[in-house]
Amino acid sequence: MRIALGIEYDGSRFLGWQTQPGGGTVQDALETAASAIAGEQVALTCAGRTDRGVHARAQVAHFDTTAQRPLGAWVRGVNALLPESAAVQWALPVPAEFHARYAARSRTYRYVLLNRAVRPALAARYAGWLHAPLDLEAMRAAALLLTGEHDFSAFRSAECQARNPVRTLYALDIERRGERLDFVLRANAFLHHMVRNLVGTLVQIGRGKRPALWAREVLASRDRTRAAPTFAAEGLYLEAVEYEPHWGLPQPAGGRAGVPALEPAQQ
Repeated sequence: MRIALGIEYDGSRFLGWQTQPGGGTVQDALETAASAIAGEQVALTCAGRTDRGVHARAQVAHFDTTAQRPLGAWVRGVNALLPESAAVQWALPVPAEFHARYAARSRTYRYVLLNRAVRPALAARYAGWLHAPLDLEAMRAAALLLTGEHDFSAFRSAECQARNPVRTLYALDIERRGERLDFVLRANAFLHHMVRNLVGTLVQIGRGKRPALWAREVLASRDRTRAAPTFAAEGLYLEAVEYEPHWGLPQPAGGRAGVPALEPAQQ
């Protein structure tokens, strides 16, 4: 039987998604808990591996098992064995041909940035921070130049293992609410560090360090050294993973509701 899981987690408490010899990752915690419920070793495959410090509101993973358990066991039972910083939200049986990564139509990430003079305290692990004022319209103009199907080599990390750097960025929206900026990116898939590198480049433009057209020049260069430094991981959330309706998986509603409260002044 193949089981799909919907998972949320606080990335500040883990060393990323992917298992490590010393443990401490989301995958390690979930596989240990799910294996205990199954009574056999199970291995999870996720829709998108997240780095240390990156959060997920709607990660999707699957695993195979011969164990026959009520669906509630894969939710409440697994959650009882997980640390409080991770929780399974739903579990569903899926056909053997379902694959959490390869069946996904798109992924949506949200980067939360506090733009104010003083650094945050309560939000330190849940939002990026920049003290300098940002030009929202300049960043939006640059964002339009980055959408579409492109070779995003200029925005991938040196450790990126993807064979093909071409991705389709369906949307890159920037929302402002007081001191908070949300960068919402939806694509068919993302390269390693692609979101954080795009945000870093937009922030340089927002600060007036570069014109909006610089974003297109960096993109066309396919040269990582031309783009801005990688932005901090703390403000990044895997917001949603979209699948074809015939798989029957719950689809997250999206929006700000999934982002932890930052500070009283931000509400």
